[in-house]
Amino acid sequence: MPALNSPDPVRLLVVDDNPTIHEDIRKVLCPPSTATDLLADEAALFGAGREASGVAGRRFLLDMVLQGREALARVTTALDQGRPYAVAFVDMRMPPGWDGIETIRQLWLRDPELQVVICTAYSDHTWESIVRQLDRTDSFVILKKPFDNIELLQLAHALARKWELNRQARLRLDELCEMVDRQTAELRQANERLREQIRRREQTELALRGSEHRFELAFKSSSVPMAMLHAESRTFLEVNDSFQKLTALAAEEVVGHTTDELGCLGTSAQWQTLLGAVLARGGVREATLRVRRPDGESRDTLISLQPIVLGETRCLLAALQDVTEQRRLESQLRQSQKMEAIGQLAAGVAHDFNNLLTIIHGHASLQSQRHELDDPARHSLAQIKLAADRAAQLTRQLLAFSRKQVMQPRPLCLNDLIEKGEALLKRLLGETIQLECRCRPALPLVFADEHSLDSVVMNLAINARDAMSGGGRLEIRTDVAELTAADLARHPDARPGCFVTLSVKDNGCGMDTKILARIFEPFFTTKPQGKGTGLGLSTVFGIVKQHEGWIEVQSLPGMGSTFTVFLPVTDKPAQPLDDTSFLPRAAAAPVSAHEIVLVVEDEPVLRDFIQLTLRDRGYTVLEAGDGLEALRVAEAHPGRLDLLLTDMVMPNGLTGTQLAEQLRARRPGLRVLYSSGYSEELVAGSGQLLPGVNFLPKPFDVRKLLKAVRACLDAPAK
Repeated sequence: MPALNSPDPVRLLVVDDNPTIHEDIRKVLCPPSTATDLLADEAALFGAGREASGVAGRRFLLDMVLQGREALARVTTALDQGRPYAVAFVDMRMPPGWDGIETIRQLWLRDPELQVVICTAYSDHTWESIVRQLDRTDSFVILKKPFDNIELLQLAHALARKWELNRQARLRLDELCEMVDRQTAELRQANERLREQIRRREQTELALRGSEHRFELAFKSSSVPMAMLHAESRTFLEVNDSFQKLTALAAEEVVGHTTDELGCLGTSAQWQTLLGAVLARGGVREATLRVRRPDGESRDTLISLQPIVLGETRCLLAALQDVTEQRRLESQLRQSQKMEAIGQLAAGVAHDFNNLLTIIHGHASLQSQRHELDDPARHSLAQIKLAADRAAQLTRQLLAFSRKQVMQPRPLCLNDLIEKGEALLKRLLGETIQLECRCRPALPLVFADEHSLDSVVMNLAINARDAMSGGGRLEIRTDVAELTAADLARHPDARPGCFVTLSVKDNGCGMDTKILARIFEPFFTTKPQGKGTGLGLSTVFGIVKQHEGWIEVQSLPGMGSTFTVFLPVTDKPAQPLDDTSFLPRAAAAPVSAHEIVLVVEDEPVLRDFIQLTLRDRGYTVLEAGDGLEALRVAEAHPGRLDLLLTDMVMPNGLTGTQLAEQLRARRPGLRVLYSSGYSEELVAGSGQLLPGVNFLPKPFDVRKLLKAVRACLDAPAK
């Protein structure tokens, strides 16, 4: 038998049908460790001192088996060899053989001194049922899976120590009995040895109390907020420092009070439900519970409850996980997904409206060219075109929100844009609002569309102006932000890198959380009816997203608002604005033309307007309602074909770009003009038009149509 504090290894047996558990226990109890590591483990587990050093210096020899019968054979062999096992770690479920209870019975029949750790991940065996079946509470403990490494190591040391003391006590007792039988006259010596046994017992009790003390240290020093409660009254018996930090309550404010008396840790009904779950399932894992702190802040937590017995008192061990930040990020992700879905819907609506507006504006333009019209008729047509133009502006804002608009980005300095527009901003804000622009010197460049960023600044300024109806102060500031991985939690779109920031801060009425959640939705507005379209901030949102940036908003009712736009820095050199259209330059359209144009448009009324306009100017027009029909029309046309004017999205599965590719393969000199309310096929991810693409955005009028067609025909063939 290994002597107390002997350097000889103590034999342990692991009985589990999962080889992974074997390896996990081996890594904890028999790691490859240096002397320095052992001393560190000793200090961490048992503190300083001679007694702790003896315990921590113990080494273990592990044997692993998969089934109970194998374990019985190993225990039998070990006893026969005089090298018995001290502790057995036994799983509860080991199909197809014996379960944990039967295995323990068989092992104790062979070796009653064996200490047992029952390992289980299930709650279908209660402490009471295990006691009824085994009836030896002094020889086993229960370890819940997944186990804590420190807890496993402490149990192994404590039970090995107990086993050694028990064996030594039994041998001493045997020696005493032999002495009494052999030398009845030596009663004094026998009494001395009995007193020695009592002293050993006291040492054992002292060791057990030390083990309890170590468990208490682990409880108090844990980074997980934990509390011990009376199982019936729900009175707090003890809390650790992490719990005090989470609740912002000192221990003396908690201990001795019930959950109902504190009132900051869920409701009475919630606790009744939790206790019912503990009784039904033997514990609770990750139930939702809100913690209300004294300063009014609420924290979202997940609470786990585990019933334990301390002495004769039934208690609950509560462990809480603060998930407030996780819930905040989940909410931001849901908001981002909602805005993405709304953007897709807005883009589809804008596309359909652009077709209709082209028809309305185009036919109104055609009718207004008739010489026999009187003035009232001309005025009515002018009003129709004006309304169509206003509607087109709304669709452009919808496309900006949905990030489908076509842009002309270039490297530019945000400071230049603000300085150029400062005078206009002052007139826009009025005399009651003080404007202050603070631009950081040597600001890095961003790759952006100048007109789009102008729209961002103007819309944010207008939004701030409307929030300061009685006047106030508006501050526009540019700066640089270098973000790291630690900053990613601030926004779902945040990422590491260097960003230029544009902040627009007002001291107006501010917003509550409900309004903040909806401010970027199209057509959402808090202004009176007729005072706004609800598309200003939606446009800002879409433009910033299309520039691969994001917006952060801070606002409180009565405290004003701050909108901060983050745009990625570019390393491309600055260049002047090329204010050309999406088409090659061309001379003015001639009075009469002679070219042949194939018009492909699935909207019949719009197709009719286009062909009327072109034929009126002298073009020969071939028509088709979709891509497949266009291929047939082109095949049936024997002569030349000068221009393909095609919509992008059409029925029957052939897009405008696919149609152009097939026709150009047959007619290499064919020029192509695309037209659409928006098209992702024609633009890069940033919204920049792909090189070599001629594009006529919808809605368009007669003048824009004729100019675009002429520009394509007059440009050099590619």
